Amino acid sequence: MAEADGATAAPRPDPDPDPDDVTWIEPPHCPECSALVRICPTNYDRWVSLAVVELPAKDVPEAFRWRLTRLPGRSPIPADIVAVRVRGIDPLPSEPVVPAHRMMCIPERGEP
Repeated sequence: MAEADGATAAPRPDPDPDPDDVTWIEPPHCPECSALVRICPTNYDRWVSLAVVELPAKDVPEAFRWRLTRLPGRSPIPADIVAVRVRGIDPLPSEPVVPAHRMMCIPERGEP
C-alpha cells in the first residue's frame, strides 16, 4: 500500500544534541529536483514527501491527493499532524488538497 501511495520517504531526523549542528531544522529538499518538500508521517506508519503548497482538487490527479489532518488527543491543543490519502468520496473541484511531491518532481539534468 505504501509503495502504491508513494509513501516511501525517510522519516525526518531526530534533533542532534550538538548545538552547532542545525541541519535537522532546515527544510528538507528533494534529492531529485532540489525543491522544498514537506515530509509527513502517514496514518499507516510510513512517511510521504508532499508538495509545500495546496492546490484545488481539480488540478491534482486522484492518485496524488493527500490531506493533512490533526491526530485526536486528550488535549485541546493539536499535538501532531499526519498525511491521509484522499479516497472514497471525491473532494469538490475547488477543495484544497496537498499533492504528493512526486507529481510535481522534475529531476534536474546535469550539464553535458
